[in-house]
Amino acid sequence: MEFGHPSALCKRLADGELDVALVSSFEFLRNPIYRIVDDVSISSDGPVYSVVIAHRGDFSELEEIELDPASESAVNLVRCLFGELAFKARLLQRVTEVSAPVTKLSSTPRGQLLIGDQAIRFRQEHAGEFRFWDLGEHWKKLIGLPFVYALWLIRPEVVAAEKIANRLRALRDENLAHLDRLIAAETEFDRQFCVRYYCEHLRFSFTEEEREGLRTFANLCARYGLLEKQDLGLYLV
Repeated sequence: MEFGHPSALCKRLADGELDVALVSSFEFLRNPIYRIVDDVSISSDGPVYSVVIAHRGDFSELEEIELDPASESAVNLVRCLFGELAFKARLLQRVTEVSAPVTKLSSTPRGQLLIGDQAIRFRQEHAGEFRFWDLGEHWKKLIGLPFVYALWLIRPEVVAAEKIANRLRALRDENLAHLDRLIAAETEFDRQFCVRYYCEHLRFSFTEEEREGLRTFANLCARYGLLEKQDLGLYLV
């Protein structure tokens, strides 16, 4: 078992250094050679809380958005959402990428994409200082479907893919059945927040709703030049 930034895991999976990985859904859209573990994803059907743009002032007045390239799904989701919004022309020309983690934001009209634990910490430490534009919330408002952030992908040459997928589904079910125990072991974030986050903000299924959300994401990525247009087939195991 190895851990790493989402973009690093995507590259290692694409290069054949990893057989199976929980990675950005965009990795599958970019290179749909993988088998997808069915019924398992990291998704949201509304506000996700941990994938946000932190900003001061009115969001429509931002002059620049800094995107952390460590998260491929979130970075491209930002571009698709801006492409669907009325003020897209000005914002899309001012999107920049930065690799260093953010610790503070300047007072200029600038937003910063934050994901995962980094986003949660920043929101809790700066709740009264910044506003937070939730990508999951705005995807739901614009598209009306869940958004899929990450999938378990299996390389095509790996044998016994179905056996691996069954084990991963069983692990998901086991963890959800013992969620209280997992939350009790959390040392950084309080229990009340964790219950709300895992039970209200995140979804761990990959049903037809999530699959349709993924297809819609692929179509929007093609519309805005992030991917080639394609008929997306899902090889589920």
